[in-house]
Amino acid sequence: MSDSFREVTSVSWFGRIKRAVGGVIFGLILIVLMVIGLFWNEGRAVQTARSLAEGSGAVVSVGADSVDTANDGKLVHVSGLVTADSGLADPDFGIATQGLRLSRSVEMYQWKEESKSETTKKLGGGEETVTTYSYSKVWDDSQIDSSDFKKPDGHQNPPMEIHGRTFQIPEGKLVAFDLDTPVLDRIEGDKDYSLSADQSAAIKAAYTGTKPLSIVDGKIFLGNDNTTPALGDYRIGYELAPLGVISIIARQADSRFEPYQTQAGDALLMVDTGNVPAEKMFADAVSANTLITWLLRGAGLLLLTTGFALFLSPIGVILDVIPFLGSMARMGTGIIAFVLAILVGTVTIAIAWLWYRPLLALAILAAGVIAAVIVYRIGRSRRPAVPVVAPNPAAAA
Repeated sequence: MSDSFREVTSVSWFGRIKRAVGGVIFGLILIVLMVIGLFWNEGRAVQTARSLAEGSGAVVSVGADSVDTANDGKLVHVSGLVTADSGLADPDFGIATQGLRLSRSVEMYQWKEESKSETTKKLGGGEETVTTYSYSKVWDDSQIDSSDFKKPDGHQNPPMEIHGRTFQIPEGKLVAFDLDTPVLDRIEGDKDYSLSADQSAAIKAAYTGTKPLSIVDGKIFLGNDNTTPALGDYRIGYELAPLGVISIIARQADSRFEPYQTQAGDALLMVDTGNVPAEKMFADAVSANTLITWLLRGAGLLLLTTGFALFLSPIGVILDVIPFLGSMARMGTGIIAFVLAILVGTVTIAIAWLWYRPLLALAILAAGVIAAVIVYRIGRSRRPAVPVVAPNPAAAA
């Protein structure tokens, strides 16, 4: 028998109208916020693009073997091997290794609630919702609050006493240069760090808990049997960012690196793994800026559609007195909401272009007008001439 139960709730037609009116207010707020967000996104994209162009023209590639004070305050590009004077350690489990960053992830076996709802429109405008709640035990990396469950009895989760942590070297060296936290935080490349049987003794010696400990598939398992975990058992794994070659674009400040403030507005501090030329780092940053811009545009248009749909939702609710009419109305208002979102969104983006990039926007507008005129004239020139019929002299006589 499955661990689940069903709940049936009903909402009257007047209750749905009241809820739809609240949706209108929220929809209007959402529309205003998305218009502001789309406008801001265009400004952000322009500022970042100009900052990257400015940085690309100002960057100087220097060697990592020595620090040239003549480059202080300049935007420099440096590549080299990262080294550290100290190692990494997780004192809770006695794990010690060499690297840039050691990240501990913790999962606890616990109850999770899932729900699935089916809503049926009733004649007269009412609505009936059947919600099925199901419960299962899963591995999760955060505490699931079982007190919020619809049916907490028999599904109580124990408190999560072990949590994830990150251990990072406080300082590093890039040959002759010093690396501090702002730079170290930007270095990626974390990989799975599998624990070996040789580390088992040190791990068990450091562990102060009461649950049995074992190493299973490169991870720590706290519990009696990993094949049939019990409520409150733990699974602990690690990721390690190794020491290696990195490339940095930043403002040189003696032997350290700081964000480089551009006149366009952005502060540049770019870090990549491997020996990456400055040109490629800037090209990748430009591509990332373009991708972010389009993703935010898409998200803005989607939320605009949602806002207009909420604004128009009372129409469908009112016509739900006859469910068929309500469904047809919602289909129509959905199309209208989409069209309005495209219209308002594109107009907002166009106005933002005129505001942030007036010359480019006017040039594109002029090109569009010229193209339209050319197409119009070509169309007129290809129009067949109307034949002129000569008068018949005999008929005139």
